[in-house]
Amino acid sequence: MKKDTHPDYHLITVKMTDGTSFETRSTWGEANGTLVLDIDPTTHPAWTGGGTRILDRDGRVGKFNKKFEGFLGGSSKTEAKSNPEPVKAEAVEEVKAEAVEEVKAEAVEEVKAEAVEEAKTEAEEDKK
Repeated sequence: MKKDTHPDYHLITVKMTDGTSFETRSTWGEANGTLVLDIDPTTHPAWTGGGTRILDRDGRVGKFNKKFEGFLGGSSKTEAKSNPEPVKAEAVEEVKAEAVEEVKAEAVEEVKAEAVEEAKTEAEEDKK
């Protein structure tokens, strides 16, 4: 292993923004130096959970919302204002029944296709 390739590893003091400090080993600075932090886990929103609101005034989020307003039959905000009635249970049941019928029809078609394939395979085996 080559000598003198690694930096000096020594004790330093880290001073937090609230005035507290602690000692640690580091390659930063000189031995017994003091590292003063501008941002630390006690003040930064990434660690404290603050500032999570999106403050976008017709920036990227606003442009996106304008571009796709009305996509798939309207935005949820306009639908909520224009259609205050809740969805009726009858309509939900009707949609469910239609979906079940579609799935049944697809399953029948798959079974028919499999039966035809089996018949073809058996016919080929019988010829041999």
